[in-house]
Amino acid sequence: MKIIGSENTITEPVALTVGSFDGVHLGHKALLQQLQAIAKQNGLKTAVMTFEPHPKIFFNPAGDFKLLNTLDEKIKLLQNTGIDYLIVQDFNKEFASLNPEKFIEKLINQFQMKHLLMGYDHHFGKNRSGNYDYIRSLEKKYPFKTSKILAIKQNGENISSSLIRRLLNEGKIEQANKLLGYPYFIYGKVVSGNRIGNKLGFPTANIEVENKYKLVPKQGVYLVKSIIDNIPYYGMMNIGVRPTIDGTKEIREVHFFDFDQDIYGKNIQISFLKRLRDEKKFDSLKDLTHQLHLDKQKSLEYIEKLKDF
Repeated sequence: MKIIGSENTITEPVALTVGSFDGVHLGHKALLQQLQAIAKQNGLKTAVMTFEPHPKIFFNPAGDFKLLNTLDEKIKLLQNTGIDYLIVQDFNKEFASLNPEKFIEKLINQFQMKHLLMGYDHHFGKNRSGNYDYIRSLEKKYPFKTSKILAIKQNGENISSSLIRRLLNEGKIEQANKLLGYPYFIYGKVVSGNRIGNKLGFPTANIEVENKYKLVPKQGVYLVKSIIDNIPYYGMMNIGVRPTIDGTKEIREVHFFDFDQDIYGKNIQISFLKRLRDEKKFDSLKDLTHQLHLDKQKSLEYIEKLKDF
């Protein structure tokens, strides 16, 4: 996959699709499979245009919108889909002001688009005024074809980034993972904490998520997995304020099973597998320690089930 910037060009004809592709979920993958089929049928390469920043962040940077993927994460996921070109379009004032026809001209002239595949609910151009019927009408004026994909559904609901965000905010990690097609993950830097976990027999690594727009799932305790120095480790992650010790600031800390390495300063990926319980305030550290042992036992039983598949 070749990454193309806003000012670059593509010199060979492509079948192209456009979208934020936040999450690169099963709906997106179905779209990309159809794009590849169209390209193969017409002797074209495949191209995906995505935006940086996300349009919702551009229009309201102080809002509460959160991303399923940072740009780097999105690139990593798209590299596994087999597309030929990824166009990372700067979403700025000039680009946002393009009307749908000017946008189509840009795709044809700059990126050699011969076929445009649209998502089931996608709209292009300023004020999202370019719907499928309008874009298709431009085929009479410009040398390209248009088609669209129907919504991909699961349990009667359209698979969408907004649905996955809602599930993560509700702590429904396993449902979100089914729609993503992979375990939801965050990247973070391991930073030092107050080391209370050491005293309880559950040493933890505090994770600092640097991108403020990255969605962190609902507060609670999760079974997670990480790859550290090419070795997979399971663990329990707590997202919350640690009310038993009268904490107030949200932290993200993970206790890895059978792990005693010094990883301070490392950037690691944390993949969420299962939500174990809500965070709660215990009457004593002894009660908290007892619950942590129960959480670990539940986690190990779940991991054994995973190994059976």
